[in-house]
Formats: sequence, C-alpha cells, structure tokens
Amino acid sequence: MLVQIFLPDQTSEEITTMGSTSDKIKGKTNEVVGKARQAVGKAADNHEEQAKGSVQEARGKAQVAKGEAKDAVRKVVDKHEQ
Repeated sequence: MLVQIFLPDQTSEEITTMGSTSDKIKGKTNEVVGKARQAVGKAADNHEEQAKGSVQEARGKAQVAKGEAKDAVRKVVDKHEQ
C-alpha cells in the first residue's frame, strides 16, 4: 500500500519525481561501488569484502527498482487525475 502525505504547496508529481530520481541515482551508485568492492575483495582474496560488495550491489538494485516503481505509480496517478 502506498501512502503519500502532501504538503499544501506540492503536487504528487513534484514529490514522486524527486524521490524516484534520488532513489535511482543512489541505487546506481551502490551498484557500482558494490561491484568495485567485489573486485577488490576478489583481487585481495578477501571473501568478507566480496560478500559486502555483493550485498551493496543488491541494495543498489533494490533502490533502482524502488525508483522505477515510484515512476510507475506516478504515471498511473497522473493518468487518473486527467
């Protein structure tokens, strides 16, 4: 269930767009950093660092998916508001 709280001077598009873009940027950053950590861990034969990188990459993918879901919800809401 999606619940949004609107401030009097903000539209749903302003709130969702800012959030979805931020989620996608943070997610892509986590994906890249996670992959780098995995590579460093592999090169150093450090399994713990590889695992941490894998977790960070997965977290990034989830953040990107969250941003994309917000975009999809915004499109549905916009369609029904017209």
